Amino acid sequence: MLARGGVAPFIGAPLLILCFIFWRAHHEPSTWNSFKVTLSASSSFGTGQVAQQGAPQKVLPSEPTNVSPEHLPHKELVSVSTANGKYFPIVFGDKGAINPSILAHPQLKDTYIIIAQQQRSNINNTVWFAQLVCNANFTNDVLACTESPTILPIAATYGDKCKDELVFFNFNIGPHDGRAFYGPNGSYVLFGSNSHYTCFGQWMQDLRVLTDWGIEWRGDDFRSALELRRHKPYGRVEKNWFVFWDKDGEMYVHWDIQPKRSFAKLRPDGTVGKDLAKYAKSDKQCMAKYMPRTGPMMEDNHQATNSLSLTTCKRSDPNCKSDDSNTFIINIFHFKSYHFFHGVYEPYVMLFQQHSSLAIHAIGAKPLWINGRKKAGEGKMPAVYNETVFGPWNQTEMVYVTSISWKAHGSRYHGYADDIMFLGFGIEDETTGGIDIVAGDLLADLNLCQTPKKQKGIGYITYG
Repeated sequence: MLARGGVAPFIGAPLLILCFIFWRAHHEPSTWNSFKVTLSASSSFGTGQVAQQGAPQKVLPSEPTNVSPEHLPHKELVSVSTANGKYFPIVFGDKGAINPSILAHPQLKDTYIIIAQQQRSNINNTVWFAQLVCNANFTNDVLACTESPTILPIAATYGDKCKDELVFFNFNIGPHDGRAFYGPNGSYVLFGSNSHYTCFGQWMQDLRVLTDWGIEWRGDDFRSALELRRHKPYGRVEKNWFVFWDKDGEMYVHWDIQPKRSFAKLRPDGTVGKDLAKYAKSDKQCMAKYMPRTGPMMEDNHQATNSLSLTTCKRSDPNCKSDDSNTFIINIFHFKSYHFFHGVYEPYVMLFQQHSSLAIHAIGAKPLWINGRKKAGEGKMPAVYNETVFGPWNQTEMVYVTSISWKAHGSRYHGYADDIMFLGFGIEDETTGGIDIVAGDLLADLNLCQTPKKQKGIGYITYG
């Protein structure tokens, strides 16, 4: 968070407002339009204390559309390695961190590279941000740094495109919400920072020039951080883009899933080709039928993680051969809600083709439930919530998935249904966790967009 401790007399309150706006851009749906809020200059933003401005506003329902097992069945994800099957904490020494990524170390056995947003600062009204990084291993079901974490040396970017209520973003120094991931032939970090084209844009850099990676051919692509372009219109704060590779190793950038998909081929200089979403003609019908339904306000669907290539049969099956019929690009998106000043995220799986027209293949029929997540009534209750007025608190814990990766050393972009996969996630903007699962668990309940041969209708399927 930007604001900590006391408030400087000239910029304290504006920076608190800046902090709130940035948090809102990260956690609140694009349909935010029901409240006008201001922050008390005497309160810490981290407490969640807010005051309504002017006359009392209408309070939206406390139960988001799809937020708990009581309202909608989930597909539960159980850890394959922890003693109790629950998720494991990710610990960056004495540093607070959120929004983690986990990568199998390219050289060291039983070691993983973990990267996350540094969360705490002792500086009043700080505008400095950084990504923590360290080598880590598992001890007693905790993934923790083996030595003190360091700062990933991502250079600050500068821009003056933040206007109106976002003008204070121009003070920002450093990267936000980095996502570290493997591609077919390398590793990268994608992060938010001040843009040349809008207020905040998305930047990408080769991770191997930022960490002690060892000798590996890198080439010149993304050796320095480059801002990725998109087709207009730009959002004022762009975030959560992901890149993916097709069957031929061509790279693309995927900007949006709502109100429709938007993606294009990505060039090494950060520029893009034509919008390709219009060629995936089956997407519109599939998404209209199977995307999670959102309410009129304070709810949204938003892409969340990087991508991987997944073959839906088992590596251990000698008859399993990767081809266009069984290999897809997988990512996770969120149904997001924000009611009574508390965000709740429900992760869903999406698969799309690795070949032209890159159309959606399937959408999760159920949201994913990470074993260990606190259930209805156990989410962090905002300080402003009054149970006497609004009734018992009933929201689930805010757990938001930020990364997916293969656990096995030597694995990069492509894997199989019986391979083990990491999901990294933040918890209530306070702590960081992960879970290792069999990749096939993400294929257990899918709605197919197109009718498979020998199957009637658009179906609800279970992969074996």
